[in-house]
Amino acid sequence: MRKKKTCKKTVARALTLGLLLLLPLTAEAQRLLTLDSCRAMALRNNKQMSVSKTKQDIAANMQKSARTKYLPHVSAVGGYVWTSKEISILSDDAKDALSNLGTTAGADLKEGLSQIAATLPADAQMRIGQEVSQFSSMLDQTGQGLVNALRTDTRNMFAGAVMVTQPVFMGGAIVAANKMADIEVGMAANTLEAKRQNTLFTIDQAYWQVVSLCHKKRLAESYVELVKKLKADVQRLIEEGVATKGDGLSISVRVNEAEMALRKVNDGLVLSKMLLCQHIGLPVSEQITLADENTDSIVLEEQPATADVQLAEQNRPELKVLQSSVDLTRQTTNLLKAGNLPQVLLTGGYAATNPNTFNGFEKKFAGFWNLGVLVRIPIWNWGDVKYKVRASKGATTIANLELQEARDLVELQVNQNAFKVEEANKRLEMAKADIANADENLRMANIGYREGFVNTTTVMEAHTAWLQAQSSKIDAEIDVKLSQVELQKALGTLE
Repeated sequence: MRKKKTCKKTVARALTLGLLLLLPLTAEAQRLLTLDSCRAMALRNNKQMSVSKTKQDIAANMQKSARTKYLPHVSAVGGYVWTSKEISILSDDAKDALSNLGTTAGADLKEGLSQIAATLPADAQMRIGQEVSQFSSMLDQTGQGLVNALRTDTRNMFAGAVMVTQPVFMGGAIVAANKMADIEVGMAANTLEAKRQNTLFTIDQAYWQVVSLCHKKRLAESYVELVKKLKADVQRLIEEGVATKGDGLSISVRVNEAEMALRKVNDGLVLSKMLLCQHIGLPVSEQITLADENTDSIVLEEQPATADVQLAEQNRPELKVLQSSVDLTRQTTNLLKAGNLPQVLLTGGYAATNPNTFNGFEKKFAGFWNLGVLVRIPIWNWGDVKYKVRASKGATTIANLELQEARDLVELQVNQNAFKVEEANKRLEMAKADIANADENLRMANIGYREGFVNTTTVMEAHTAWLQAQSSKIDAEIDVKLSQVELQKALGTLE
């Protein structure tokens, strides 16, 4: 007996431990999600949101790049050139004349001294000839040295420079470019906001679609139980001889129809949850449970259905993007106009060459500092800038027309969605009234059927009316939710 008790205790402990281990797995099998968590996950995992954020970063970097146009820019250049011939200051004849300067002068001197030397003794004549030869040789060497000193040797040339340029006036081009960069940053931010609101709107639709199907699933399950209970009652009446087999066949058809409707709701619920998982970045096979799917009724918030068009024009990111497009075309016009205006730049730097000419021709690097002003004044371009400015103004006109059309559409959307909210609230009130009538009608039909005053057809009609009233109430609640979301999106206040 003790052994049996010990075995039972061991088995009980093992089962308890197994259940404790399975509890976390059961909790993880169904992920509980609220509307806010679905929105947050969708914003994190949405690919288009990531694209818009990247574009926003690009616009911010382009804005920083445009700011640098106001600042001085420093650049360095360098180069090497080999030429087959060098630059020569002296001609070939001049080089030959300088190289033979002593020889030519010596010959002329000898010819001039020949008559005088003939009257002198032989020793004197010899000394004069030697001195003239020495003088000629010295002049030849001096001339050749001068030729060598004037040689440039520019077959291998090296050059380098460091330049600084500071824009002073560029016709307003830099100012226009910076304003365009600022506008593009705003456009990127508004585009991201538009994608965010569209994502939230899509998630809300998918979320409440799942909630609607979950409520309809419970409704279909309760309806199946009702018709099955009615089928069992009819079967007993048939056995007692009170009801006919036709009544049994009719109720069996209704049971089949109810089970088929339940199956359709289950299939739609599975597909809707797959779609929601895809939107929020979860695997489509993920098992999820929504916080609002098991409530008795959908919690509705009161929202005034006010058609505030002015608020929509202030908040709608789409209108802000179009307004930025108008501003961008205007700055493009200013940028083009700068092509007809003078441009002034300050320049400065240091340049060096090898060989250099600062101390004759030297085979080493030497350079100089420089400072200057560069002015460019357009004189004639055959109207090129004028035509571009006209085309840009035409683009501004188009952008203004598109903006005005968008404002008209936004006004229409706001009024339509405000009307939808009012109509959805009215349909919900009517659905609630129909629920009360359908419940009372079903109760009276069941009582009459049990007392024998009402046939099965009337009871089934009461069940059908009750099912339709309950389904209409669910649809009306979802319509109120979605119409409120649509109005918030139309107003640009979807948070």
